[in-house]
Amino acid sequence: MTQKTALIIRHVPYEGVAGFRAPIEAAGYEVDRIDVADERFSSLDLVEHDLLIMMGGPMGVYEQEEYPWIACQLKRLARRLEANRPTLGVCFGAQMIAEAMGGRVFAGPASEVGFHPVTLSAEGLAGPLRHVAEVPVLHWHGDTFSLPENVELLASSPLYAHQAFRRGNNVLALQFHAEMGLDPRIEAWIEGGEAAMARAGTTEARLRADHDTLGPGAVAAGQAMIAEWLEGFD
Repeated sequence: MTQKTALIIRHVPYEGVAGFRAPIEAAGYEVDRIDVADERFSSLDLVEHDLLIMMGGPMGVYEQEEYPWIACQLKRLARRLEANRPTLGVCFGAQMIAEAMGGRVFAGPASEVGFHPVTLSAEGLAGPLRHVAEVPVLHWHGDTFSLPENVELLASSPLYAHQAFRRGNNVLALQFHAEMGLDPRIEAWIEGGEAAMARAGTTEARLRADHDTLGPGAVAAGQAMIAEWLEGFD
């Protein structure tokens, strides 16, 4: 049997796959990773791997002059989505999926930083996201997106209506970070996130306390969600 392969695209070193690695490996994938700063990235075929996972980052999809690799990645991502290859996007990764599918990414009205639950739609409750229902998960963003055509909205929050969507069984976009809660790299987020935290009305102390108390439950729910999603590909 041919080994299934998964590729993680990391847009900044401190935003990795974290808690999602365990269910991906448990589903039988050999996991590889590439940073967008890697010289190999610009020529990488994003259709090739059985599973593509795109993680977060502090940049905006609309900042393509400052980050030329964004436009390059979008073109190759669009080809993968046209082929309906299994693809997961988290935060910035979710915004990249939205943009590649014809949506628009833009700065939102507020900074959403901290642990709180999302509200699931009927479609969300009927699928893998049911595992995160009523579970406080980490949010860390100020951008949002319009929904592309032919997708199902799965989750919302009081600040942002578009927290998750899917297209069929193979494409899943998550604005929130259900992979984070046990990863020490949260310190890099906190240390570099003073402005975002201030805009959101939270503090380092609050985030660290919530990470310690709510993080394990968030990761457990996120892992169950991803494990179920990986079972359902067309």
